[in-house]
Amino acid sequence: MNALLEFLPIVVFFAVYKYVGGLDAVYPATLAAILAALLTTGIAWLRHRRIERRQFVMLGALVVLGGLTLALRDERYIKLKPTIVSWITGAIFLASQFVGDKPLIQRAFAGGLSAPAFAWRRLNAAWVGFFALVGALNLYVAGHYSTDFWVDFKVFGVLGMTLVFSVLQAFYLMRYDATATDSSREP
Repeated sequence: MNALLEFLPIVVFFAVYKYVGGLDAVYPATLAAILAALLTTGIAWLRHRRIERRQFVMLGALVVLGGLTLALRDERYIKLKPTIVSWITGAIFLASQFVGDKPLIQRAFAGGLSAPAFAWRRLNAAWVGFFALVGALNLYVAGHYSTDFWVDFKVFGVLGMTLVFSVLQAFYLMRYDATATDSSREP
């Protein structure tokens, strides 16, 4: 349920943007996304009495950059949000390799999968690269294409890339069975 709630702001942004249409559609879509993010965060707070860091970062980026977009009537700010969130997430994944005993991707699976330590490090590094690439691609698309194209890229392109990358990661992890015991040996 929480994963579905995280997608609500982008779905609302996309729906409002496409419904309103025209040159200024990004402004009501941005406002709608901010309100949807506040609503989902409120629901998460009521259900769990806490807000996860990831959700807090995404809400903060949306409120600040969306607020600047609305206040200054400049869509460039909202177009920066996917890059900033991607790069912050990538930096967190990178830092996790040096803080704590496990990389973030391994902690995210919380014992659900067994793989050697080097495999988790590689997987974590791959996510760092993925987030860096997604952030850079967003900047390129935002700067070189129309807002209509950017909205479609943000919704379908980034989501599609994430799904494909996740499936590739799953195939990578399937190479290791649950009985792996030697976490120091590389293939």
